[in-house]
Amino acid sequence: MMLLSRRSMLALAAVADIALHARPQPVAAKTLAGRLDLPPRHLETLLQALVRADILKGVRGPRGGYELARERRRISAAEVIRAVADEPADAKTESRFVQNVIGPIVERAGEAFLAELELVTIDDICRLAGEKKIYLELGAKPDFTI
Repeated sequence: MMLLSRRSMLALAAVADIALHARPQPVAAKTLAGRLDLPPRHLETLLQALVRADILKGVRGPRGGYELARERRRISAAEVIRAVADEPADAKTESRFVQNVIGPIVERAGEAFLAELELVTIDDICRLAGEKKIYLELGAKPDFTI
């Protein structure tokens, strides 16, 4: 069972990828899309949401792209997910049963899930990618951010 939307999973992957590859210059959206096997335009709204949430920083110019707005150990997985979360369903379109029984159960479960993800940082995800040698073939450079 999938607990995260595809959009949320892509956001986590994009932020971790940028954390791994944004040295010495920002990661271009086209390059990022290539590594994530997506068309570049598919990522643009996602990346802009992450910029608005102060997770990423957009750099303009011919060598522009995206880089982290803060240290990767200071960005939680839950924060990334919240930044790209879809708007909740309109309560007026839901039945009383969904509003009063199912909704509160799902909301509590979602809060517990996000509380767990608050403990996971982008640094943790990057370290796991390093242990699994995910980007080894691309010659990923280590991040020396202190």
